[in-house]
Amino acid sequence: MNRYLERLQPYPFERLNQLKSDFVSISNQPHVSLALGEPKHEAPELVVHLLRDEARLRSSLDTYPSTRGSRELRETIAAWIAKRFGSVINPETQVLPVNGTREGLFSFGQAILGGSTGRAVLPNPFYQIYQGATLLAGTDPYYAPCTEKLDIDLVPKNVWRQTKLLFLCTPNNPSGATLELDELKRWIELAQKHDFVIASDECYSEIYNDEECPPCGILQAASDLGIDDFRNCVSFNSLSKRSNVPGLRSGFAAGDPKCIAAYFQYRTYHGCAMPDIIQEASQLLWSNEDHVDKNRALYRAKFEQTHPLVKSQFGCELPTGAFYFWPDIEMDDEQFAAELFLRENITVLPGKYIARTVNGHNPGANRIRIALVAPLDECVDAIQRLCFTHSDLTA
Repeated sequence: MNRYLERLQPYPFERLNQLKSDFVSISNQPHVSLALGEPKHEAPELVVHLLRDEARLRSSLDTYPSTRGSRELRETIAAWIAKRFGSVINPETQVLPVNGTREGLFSFGQAILGGSTGRAVLPNPFYQIYQGATLLAGTDPYYAPCTEKLDIDLVPKNVWRQTKLLFLCTPNNPSGATLELDELKRWIELAQKHDFVIASDECYSEIYNDEECPPCGILQAASDLGIDDFRNCVSFNSLSKRSNVPGLRSGFAAGDPKCIAAYFQYRTYHGCAMPDIIQEASQLLWSNEDHVDKNRALYRAKFEQTHPLVKSQFGCELPTGAFYFWPDIEMDDEQFAAELFLRENITVLPGKYIARTVNGHNPGANRIRIALVAPLDECVDAIQRLCFTHSDLTA
């Protein structure tokens, strides 16, 4: 048995299910989940139409897929990166398809960290895959405080001399804050100085509130610095959030050709090649922005109607990106989540479940993550009841 498995903690949603198992909601309202960041808008018809094509599906099932992915898919991804971030990517040496950012980030961590005597730096709170990848690679994590977004000045300088991998997330999960271009440049310059790799999780890059100011990306910042080989920089993105296809399990890793080459070698043994039909569907989705614009408009409508409620109750500002609120509720987050489920049959994620206690402090304590993934009317009604419950508990 892999001894590193003992270092893992229960996944946040296991803990949440355990918390809820102690209660039966007294509400007669249908259950509304604001906990899981799983998109619920309709999948685009263009990909549904493709997946109904029996001849293409049969053809896909007849062959083993390529780990490197089809040239057409890699060229499509490179073209999307160029259009979105202005960075010129070589589809032959700087792009690999992955089965969603979850699989991609985890396996990339194994390829970069395995056997390393260094450490990985994780934002805290964080997407739990960062920690799982780090621990199962036999590496020690450093939890960098990140209530809103990762601040380079809050990490002691001596940490960087031991760092092999830094996980960034922009727009951030859970806060929705984005790293500006100058902030990303500082991270890149630090990575160049200390020779560590940046894995930039950008799966929420296409969900943002200001159409005139889309979030920046790590490759964009590298290009702006003149680092055209993207040394030590790898971007991860996904179709799950931008295209409402979390079940498709499709994304990409792109950047430093040395990292991509090592990662490709790892993946040839890892055995996670993307099926051909999924590659075809992915190519369609990366080539189309109409459905992404419509998707973003749906989230914007939810924020427009729910933010005044959340701001009035918690003083919570509108996030720059992603689809979460991350309010400080000024009471125990686990207790509030339990009471909200008991009284209103609404589920939210306690903040401490996605953070780790360091020096006696958990940066997720007294916060909750609210995911605006339900239909608009459900979101508005649930937020109203959530705010009422909070007022009652803190009166």
